[in-house]
Amino acid sequence: MDHLDEISVEELQDALDNVDGNKPMQRLLAAIAYKNDLTQTEIAEWHDTGRRTIYSWLNRLDTDEPLEQAVTDAHRSGRKRKLSEKQQQEFEHTVHESSKEIGFDAPA
Repeated sequence: MDHLDEISVEELQDALDNVDGNKPMQRLLAAIAYKNDLTQTEIAEWHDTGRRTIYSWLNRLDTDEPLEQAVTDAHRSGRKRKLSEKQQQEFEHTVHESSKEIGFDAPA
C-alpha cells in the first residue's frame, strides 16, 4: 500500500493518543503494525478479523483528512423508535412478569 509510505509511525502514534473508541484505536494499531512489517494476514489474525477488513482499515488512511477522522466512523442516527417511552416501559414491565400473572398459562 503506497499511501502508507507517506505516513510515519510517529504520526500514527500521535493520532492514537487523540482518538476515542475501540474501533479507531484498533484501526490505528493495525496501521502501526503494518508499518512495522507485519502482513495484513498476521494483523487480521491478531485482531480476530478478516484480511479484507484489515485492507479496508488501511485503505481508510488514503485521504487528505486528519488521521483521527479517517479512522472514525461517521455518526449513524439509526431508525426511529416505533414505541413511545410509555409503551416501552409497559412492554418491559410485561416481559418481566410471570406468564401466569398476565394470563398466558390460564386454563382455556
